[in-house]
Amino acid sequence: MKHSQFERLVRNAMELLPKEISSHLDNVDVTVEDLPTQEQLAGHILDETDVLLGIYDGVPLTERADYGMVLPDKITIFQQSIEAICSTEDEIIEEVCQTVVHEVAHHFGIDDGKLTELEQ
Repeated sequence: MKHSQFERLVRNAMELLPKEISSHLDNVDVTVEDLPTQEQLAGHILDETDVLLGIYDGVPLTERADYGMVLPDKITIFQQSIEAICSTEDEIIEEVCQTVVHEVAHHFGIDDGKLTELEQ
């Protein structure tokens, strides 16, 4: 898939977020990269079959105090990682939406353990 088409999928996924959620994303930059860097992989426990689909880099809303005059938080969605685990364009669209929601949840202070619990 072309990079511009994938970026459009990510934008569409962001637009699908409920207003109650998207209204709290005013200092969050959402980007698309091909693959995670070694620095982005550091600190993540991944086995040989795991793939990092997205990452949230910032201070979750639940941990902020006197928060101002800072660079935006950043959500990065990894195109080639998502494409590697999907067989069809429909699967890519679904995975992009799920990954965006997952990373936005981190912005709200929800960790991976709680996300796994909520997904079940």
